[in-house]
Amino acid sequence: MSTELSAAGQALYPTLLSPLQAGTHRLRNRVIMGSMHTRLELLDRAIERQAAFYAERAKAGVALIVTGGYAPNAEGRIDEDAPVLDSAEHAHTLRPIPQAVHAHGGKILLQVLHAGRYAKVPQPVGASEIPSRINPRAPRRLSEAEIGATIEDIARCSTLALEAGFDGVEIMGSEGYLLNQFAVTRTNDRSDAWGGSVENRQRLAVETVRRVRQRLGPEGLIMYRLSAIDLVEGGAPPDEIVQLARAIEAAGADIINTGIGWHEARIPTIAYVVPRAAFRFAAARVQRAVQIPVVASNRINTPELAEAIVGSGDAAMVSMARPFLADPEFVRKATEGRADQINTCIACNQACLDYIFSDRATSCLVNPKAGRELDFQEMPRPASVRTVAVVGAGAAGMACAIAAAERGHRVTLFEAADTLGGQLNWARAVPGKEEFHELMRWFRRQLEVQGVTVKLSTRPDVAQLRAFERVVVATGVRPRVPAIPGIDHAKVISYPELLSGRRSAGLKVAVIGAGGIGYDVAEYLLNHGAETAEQFQAEWGVDSSDQSAGGLKPEAPVTPRREVTVLQRKPEKPGRTLGMTTGWALKARLARQKVRFLTGCEYLRIDDAGLHLRIGGEPQLLAVDHVVICAGQDSERGLHEALQTAGIDAALIGGAERADELDALRAIDQGTRLAWTF
Repeated sequence: MSTELSAAGQALYPTLLSPLQAGTHRLRNRVIMGSMHTRLELLDRAIERQAAFYAERAKAGVALIVTGGYAPNAEGRIDEDAPVLDSAEHAHTLRPIPQAVHAHGGKILLQVLHAGRYAKVPQPVGASEIPSRINPRAPRRLSEAEIGATIEDIARCSTLALEAGFDGVEIMGSEGYLLNQFAVTRTNDRSDAWGGSVENRQRLAVETVRRVRQRLGPEGLIMYRLSAIDLVEGGAPPDEIVQLARAIEAAGADIINTGIGWHEARIPTIAYVVPRAAFRFAAARVQRAVQIPVVASNRINTPELAEAIVGSGDAAMVSMARPFLADPEFVRKATEGRADQINTCIACNQACLDYIFSDRATSCLVNPKAGRELDFQEMPRPASVRTVAVVGAGAAGMACAIAAAERGHRVTLFEAADTLGGQLNWARAVPGKEEFHELMRWFRRQLEVQGVTVKLSTRPDVAQLRAFERVVVATGVRPRVPAIPGIDHAKVISYPELLSGRRSAGLKVAVIGAGGIGYDVAEYLLNHGAETAEQFQAEWGVDSSDQSAGGLKPEAPVTPRREVTVLQRKPEKPGRTLGMTTGWALKARLARQKVRFLTGCEYLRIDDAGLHLRIGGEPQLLAVDHVVICAGQDSERGLHEALQTAGIDAALIGGAERADELDALRAIDQGTRLAWTF
């Protein structure tokens, strides 16, 4: 980084980019790449992949990286495929990972995680025999001797981490895992030395940190992941959280990282419906109580927001995990004053958490290279510069055009509409999905930076495209028009008409189609624009005061703006295609708004009276003001067929290739990977 550019970044983010002393370690800035489960260890060449993954972020300036969780023993695994670090042999195999990070001036911690009753193993263990609603396996109560052995296992795992070359460890005491389970009455009904009083319930965490400090000595960096707010009934009240933070500090921790909410909490903590930095107050409460650095986390995705947090003193550092999937060069771009080029995490969870919970290795919707660094690094450079035409400026087309230009090709992007974005423009109109504005901002900026020629309001014909060496057709989709009598009635609105603002709906609305777009339309009809953190806390019942156990309070009452009914032809339960880790939150919001879902519907006609339908053989009338059609899409392939007829080889990607579900994840991945073959 040049001095001039670095100075520009320092002027914008003076605290965020300043060094920090933590124990005996000097960190080059206040940015942590937080721990995330990646499942990269399950792929071929697992160590190489992890080394490349973390090195890419260290090379771009991240101060401190935390790995995914390693169990200290077999019973502590989050699932049966999770890694365990309990031998010198395994420690030796991990050495390339910290070596790769150190080669670029970064520091890296190994996270030690005992899952406790969350473990998806034959016999999980816990403080008590109280089961979790998210794990069908009932836990076995740890004996006092086994508790002592668990502390020793964590200490040994930490020692092995140093032997492997890591700078230290993060001890996971948050999110409802074992140490967190011991700390609260929700999951600890013991009456021995490890239960009952606050001090007894917190003893496991404190003794673990003390033992690890004894083993690592002053040189090992210890970060403790503290649950700053549990968001569950029977969780810790704020005064107990502060008490534990001070005890952890006294026991020898160098940094306290903050976790937000247990995995079984019924409040979203990192999905797109959560406003940025909605839980900043929880980290600030801990930072005020201790002298060591405290880390703020959850829904922090821009350097401006990170600077505001550390600059105000609410925390000494910020932890971002998914933002480093979206853009490994986050810190470098901020330092060089190029924040407008950061590919921002949109909190969709589709290729990170949803992948992890379906036993796939993590990646990123906005950055398909994430977790696949080796695959892209090993692709050969183009033998020559080619002229490339990409027709269609939706997600697939823009991704392909940018990647092809990055590869050195001369790219022209054609778009029939007068604006970029395609279906992304409808997504970013939905309340809670405002982060899609960031994706469009990044696409526009990258088209400029990479020198792509953009031609809007242009439909190239076969003759024009014949002049290009490579042609990509990404012409997207058109909304499907179901064959319902009266489909052209004035009451009928297409979802693009509604989400674009060209038409508005009345107070009683039927939505035909219960796929992702149908749910988004219902959200659009019922909820206002972007929520503030305070509005989010009121809606979901989050108490930011110092009063309540678990950080909970009654949810604010809701008065629906409209009466909305969502209909589906199939008799199955609606919402099957929603995101695994985000869909439940959207369903909960619509339930509060009293949305009615009807399945097994046969649509008879639409007329002045409303929508006539039949369910289970019984005719019904929905006397609605409008009917919004979200009945799927059809691929727009006319140009591709014409090119084929003319003997011109053209690739077909995105919705034009497959339109069964609008899928920005598949579209961006497909467009990017295709460009890397040119």
